[in-house]
Amino acid sequence: ICETGSMQRLGTWWRTEGGGRELLRLALPLILSNSFWTLQITIDSIFLAWLSGDAVSAGFVTSLLFWTPLSVFWATAAYSSTFVAQYVGAGRPRRVGPAVWQALYFSVLTGLAFLVMVPLAGPVCALVDHPRPVQELEVIFLRCLAFTALPTLITNAVCGFFSGRGDSWTVLAINGVGLVVNALLDYALIFGHGGFPAWGIAGAGWATVTGSSASAVVGLLLLFRLRYRREFATTSGWRPERDLFARLIRFGLPSGLPLLIDGIAFTAFTVVVGWIGTTQLTSTTIAFRINLVAFLPMLGLAQAVSVLVGQRLGEDRPDVAERTTWSGCGLACLYMTTVSVLYVLRPEWFLNPFRGDDVSQWDEVAVLVPTLLYFVAVYSLLDGINLVLSFALRGGGDTRFVTLVPLTLLFPLMVLPTYAAYHFGWGLYGAWAFASLYIMGQALVFLVRFRGGRWKSMRVIEAAPVIEEPPPERPAGGWVEEVACSEGGAE
Repeated sequence: ICETGSMQRLGTWWRTEGGGRELLRLALPLILSNSFWTLQITIDSIFLAWLSGDAVSAGFVTSLLFWTPLSVFWATAAYSSTFVAQYVGAGRPRRVGPAVWQALYFSVLTGLAFLVMVPLAGPVCALVDHPRPVQELEVIFLRCLAFTALPTLITNAVCGFFSGRGDSWTVLAINGVGLVVNALLDYALIFGHGGFPAWGIAGAGWATVTGSSASAVVGLLLLFRLRYRREFATTSGWRPERDLFARLIRFGLPSGLPLLIDGIAFTAFTVVVGWIGTTQLTSTTIAFRINLVAFLPMLGLAQAVSVLVGQRLGEDRPDVAERTTWSGCGLACLYMTTVSVLYVLRPEWFLNPFRGDDVSQWDEVAVLVPTLLYFVAVYSLLDGINLVLSFALRGGGDTRFVTLVPLTLLFPLMVLPTYAAYHFGWGLYGAWAFASLYIMGQALVFLVRFRGGRWKSMRVIEAAPVIEEPPPERPAGGWVEEVACSEGGAE
């Protein structure tokens, strides 16, 4: 009887509004889309590992140096999805186009500004102070990535239009185009296959630029289709709106600051690990790459939760938004538990693809990485909840609190302890223990905030204008006479 009742409750949860079926219908394409991103990064890392151990280390460190400052703008451009979701939920589709255009303006301005990294690549990489062979590769790769910012931000702003409306399959198609182009050019340009020049790590950089540009072009072409121009004003809503742009910045920037803070934290963490030793840096790089197998698919689930929370709050139905969030937490726990078990029991499945021709450090790396995956397995169990709850709060507009949490926990739980691990000789595992503590601490704080419920009364869109209807005109014969006639008293 108990088993029957449990199955009935599970079936009810699956079918109900805010339950598993509704969430997965939207989340599955986003999960696949982020899995494409995971695959793209993994392909880059595997090809660079085949090139040399220095190349894979340089590629990872440079990616952190580039994505750390870009992440705050990346999230701000993507926050167009919350505006779209709340406008759609409120039944105001003609405000969708103007919201997306403000995100596009923001993307162009900030994307062009990132070209300053081209002349600054040398001094920035010199600050990291890694061995010279690694540093020279870092400079080459960072100069290439500087050209990726503009198309990446445009793609995010456009994808916000589709994901905010619940059309996540189009998001999958847009990112899929970029993956295919990037992967093919990686193979061609890194090693010089198919008549292309062998550019090494520079080939990986230009492959990334071309792939992200292809996604941006496809996304814009889809955005300006006739059906969207008519229903959502995707062309007629091009005019800059100071108030709408200001609200995008006010809510979007705080939503991206946690990514910036985390990026700074893990960049600093990686730099300090590089001071401990080159082998330790390579092992940490591979472990973080493997961690993306768990992290990025759950980022897609969290994005779906954020969209549905925004739509339900636009409909003024916070109870359904809360149910959606708890559904997301349950699904995240299920996935993270499965991946964590595989990290512990079958680490070779994840490690072996990174084995390259450079075997000078491989024996040590093959010993260190499985142990690091124990740390990944432990903190991943709470990292899924961390993602879902933080994105649910973003979907409601509680972005300032989402920013304060990592800012408050960063130095006491990660940065200072990691430096202490290097200074006092606690070694690589000591540094990783504090990194794990930082991630798990965030999840607990977000859980308390979400249960507090303040996010339920927040909105990012403006109130709909109230249109007052004029009172009906007084009949020529007066109200009383009209009533009398209606009752049959013509006299």
